[in-house]
Amino acid sequence: MILTIAAREWRSLFLSPLAWTLLAVAQGLLAWIFLLLVQDFQVLQGRLAGLDNAPGVTDLVAAPLFRAAAWCLLLITPLLTMRLFSEERRARTLDLLLSAPVGTASMVFGKYLSVVLVLWLVVGLTALMPLSLTVGATLDFGKLLAGMLGLGLLAAGFAAAGLYLSTLTAQPMVAAAATFGLLLGFRIVDLQETTGQLFGYLSPLRHYDGLLLGLVSSADLAYYLLFSAMFLGLAIRRLDDLRLRD
Repeated sequence: MILTIAAREWRSLFLSPLAWTLLAVAQGLLAWIFLLLVQDFQVLQGRLAGLDNAPGVTDLVAAPLFRAAAWCLLLITPLLTMRLFSEERRARTLDLLLSAPVGTASMVFGKYLSVVLVLWLVVGLTALMPLSLTVGATLDFGKLLAGMLGLGLLAAGFAAAGLYLSTLTAQPMVAAAATFGLLLGFRIVDLQETTGQLFGYLSPLRHYDGLLLGLVSSADLAYYLLFSAMFLGLAIRRLDDLRLRD
């Protein structure tokens, strides 16, 4: 049932111009950033040749590209998740969905999987850019895979937060604004030194920084799993409350 719901949502996303437009804009922007990073690396390559333990193409091209991709995910995720349940509530089809013999968890995970797959498509297309440099440069595949893993987990966490917020309102744009505000708030908290280590630790982007350096920590992986599980659990509970009211 989860796969059936995910396939339905996937078709719905790509039958509308929204998903195509977001993918095109994201990839166009990231491709432009990638070309700028490659150009800068070519300029610096002569200076780096004489340095010991000089940063390579992975550090100077792939890592900054993945960091820019994280910001792209922060921008496009609210637009992809805003319709998941808000549109159902606005169109008054959520009541029919909740009355169907389908578990609440199946509905949540199905819709969640559809959005995560779209975001992972962005991650995969982004990773192809630095991989294209293997023809004439040497990449650190350990760091590259760690960065891809971090970006995929970050996308999954963003999607879970957006899905939960879409259950709270019948207005998709309100859900999008709330999701963007929450995710941006996490980033602002991370940047503010006065908020302390505890609040900074709660930011998904702080845990992403370590993975960009190639440091795969079990604590970071557990954080992303708990972050996603928390918002998915809140979404399930919210829909269960709506089902009981009806």
